[in-house]
Amino acid sequence: MDYAEYRRFDAVGLAGLVASGQADAGELLEAALSRLDTVEPTLNTVVYRLDERARARAREILTGPFAGVPFLVKDLLQDVAGTPTGSGSRALAALPAERNALVVDRWLGAGLVIFGKTNTPEFGAKGITEPEVNGPTRNPWNPAHTPGGSSGGSAAA
Repeated sequence: MDYAEYRRFDAVGLAGLVASGQADAGELLEAALSRLDTVEPTLNTVVYRLDERARARAREILTGPFAGVPFLVKDLLQDVAGTPTGSGSRALAALPAERNALVVDRWLGAGLVIFGKTNTPEFGAKGITEPEVNGPTRNPWNPAHTPGGSSGGSAAA
């Protein structure tokens, strides 16, 4: 599936494609990863990529209302076991989470395929996403501008 087709659907629509057999989780994930590769040098939305982990999950039999849908989590309070939750802070950037946050477990239970963690200002405390440790996230409509605060990486993605 190419990005032009992928972008025509929201999460419910993508889940419907998987449920009906018109697409599989691997196809959707590769479309999302390809798009991320295209925009990332400019936008700086994702601070931790989980490509291989996501590919392994996409090969599993997934259940739930969003089975097979690619998903990004915010790098603030949304721990993914074995992956740092840096919270935009140099002090936490390399410290892996011991377990998933409850919300992450629920998203996984819904069948989502997490493929990365998005940029955030340090501890979500600013109205712009420009942490020293990860660099600024840019607005996709105008890269000279910020996409805004705490969820800037998510918003730009």
